[in-house]
Amino acid sequence: MNIKRLGNVILAVKDLDRSVEFYHGVIGLPIKNQRRTWVDLGTTGALISLHPASLTAEHMGSSIENGIIVGFVVGDVSSALEELRPKGVKVYREIVEHEAGKNAIILDPDSYMISLFEPSFKEATRQSGGGYQGFTPA
Repeated sequence: MNIKRLGNVILAVKDLDRSVEFYHGVIGLPIKNQRRTWVDLGTTGALISLHPASLTAEHMGSSIENGIIVGFVVGDVSSALEELRPKGVKVYREIVEHEAGKNAIILDPDSYMISLFEPSFKEATRQSGGGYQGFTPA
């Protein structure tokens, strides 16, 4: 196997229109491709891909210990939360500070967790690769 890079994170969602509004309208990710039952959001690197969830299968993946967490690097996590709260975004966990930086966790319309990570200046300059550094929200 010769994996080149992560292509996308695929989320099965209960209401495709509502999720597109969240990721595009609220979070601000641009729509890259949109089909009737599949939407790719983002521009470079890995994309967030949304598709309708099964109507009969149990919805899983909303546990901080063993669920799915989508991570975004932000410039200022406090400002990000101030911007998102008036838009009705639910904050799952307030800001927590770690040596690598700060993060908070919000929920999307399907209760998928989204980590908003602000790297510390020291950590950001030390890391040459950029991007999400595997920071775990625990």
